[in-house]
Amino acid sequence: MLTKILFLTILPFYLALNCFILPVRATEAIEPYLEQVTESLQEFTLDNGLKFIVVENHQAPVISFVTYADVGGANEPEGKTGVAHYLEHLAFKGTTKIGTTNYQEEKKVLARLDETFAKLMANPTPELSQQWQKLQQQASQYVKQNEFGQIVETEGGVGLNATTTADYTAYFYNFPSNKLELWMSLESERFLEPVFREFYEEKQVILEERRLRTDNSPIGKMIEAFLDTAFSQHPYRRPVIGYAEDIRNLTRKDVEKFFQTHYTPNNITIAIVGDVQPAEVQRLAKIYFGRYVKQPLPPQLTIVEPPQTETREVNLALPSQPLYLEGYHRPSLNHPDNAVYDVISGILSEGRTSRLYQSLVQQQLALTAQSFNGFPGNKYPNLILFYALTAPNHSLEEVEIALRTEIEKLKTTEVTAAELERVKTNATASLLRTLDTNAGMARLLVEYDVKTGSWKNLFRELEAIAKVTPADVQRVAQTTFTAENRTIGRIVQDEEIQ
Repeated sequence: MLTKILFLTILPFYLALNCFILPVRATEAIEPYLEQVTESLQEFTLDNGLKFIVVENHQAPVISFVTYADVGGANEPEGKTGVAHYLEHLAFKGTTKIGTTNYQEEKKVLARLDETFAKLMANPTPELSQQWQKLQQQASQYVKQNEFGQIVETEGGVGLNATTTADYTAYFYNFPSNKLELWMSLESERFLEPVFREFYEEKQVILEERRLRTDNSPIGKMIEAFLDTAFSQHPYRRPVIGYAEDIRNLTRKDVEKFFQTHYTPNNITIAIVGDVQPAEVQRLAKIYFGRYVKQPLPPQLTIVEPPQTETREVNLALPSQPLYLEGYHRPSLNHPDNAVYDVISGILSEGRTSRLYQSLVQQQLALTAQSFNGFPGNKYPNLILFYALTAPNHSLEEVEIALRTEIEKLKTTEVTAAELERVKTNATASLLRTLDTNAGMARLLVEYDVKTGSWKNLFRELEAIAKVTPADVQRVAQTTFTAENRTIGRIVQDEEIQ
């Protein structure tokens, strides 16, 4: 499990539950849930293009908020990798009113600090370095550190956080239901008048994060090299956290330009789930978020990954337990076969009854063997990834043969009705478990709404899973799991690299 935990920790940077037991067959669980959500959900769009999805749930006096910006690592300009993630780090640094003791004076120092940084990058001298450090100290005197977070915490807010993926950036936290207007005020001001203070301090934090998760992590290094091998053109090939050189060279102006380009009201969707009245949400939204000026849509990503025509491989000699990765290109979330890929992933790696667990882990060939469907994102065509950590006294070749054998079986032999029904039920139950919390529902509804055009497609996906047949599994396996569509990654010992 350690390897999967490491993967789940690292993957979002390359690329985001209550107990709920499904007592009936998957197909029988969907209809009433969809009806319940439909009855309690309202959506509206402000004149400036900012969309809200609101779900009433009066079971507890709390509200979950998710602000979803339709921009992630895949949208970054060449040479500016990491800028989307950088914005996440600066998201709660405050505004012209929050986080500062005197913004007018702070603004002057920040401008001089940026000018000096540009000179220092062009001509690194001890004098400029001393001047820059002195300006940093001056700027810090105006900062009221974490004032935004302290306001949220003092007023009963919990879970203040954000995440950046290859596809999107999301900001989220929970408030007591009587703090709806406070959230409207804080969140709208945070995007209307952001101040990206402590910029250079966060640069060091991000560089250290990269060192921890990538440069000093064998798995992190392999993920970065694997993506760069599997994709030749699409920005999914780049790490969400960014390349170290790009991070070092990013300026405050780079971040501001990226923010102004992509954080337009028509590129933001907000989900609010909990103890609210939709009419009141709409009234307050017009007051606070209606202040945003309408703008053109940001430029859309048009790069298309060309079809792969031969097996690609990357081998890294690293101080780690040998690791094997095998990935295949697959279509985006919107493709009609998306549900089939979910089912295939479940058949191969969902729980102790899965095929990879029984053939690799139970046979003690591997310490863990899993799949990751939709890697490193799923808004665009992506990968279905398989990985296995070798067990002591067993080789990567043994793991590769055993894993490939299970994949090939899907192409030659139809899965049984019982196995398929188990996977369908587990997949449906997992999605419904997430929807059984305010926060989980908010995040899933807004993600499906933005990526697919309607939050209802989440439930259509459940219906599609229920309709998958053994013939569907075999058909998709035959077209996907081919040698020319395959990318292989290996963490090996020095003498094993040929």
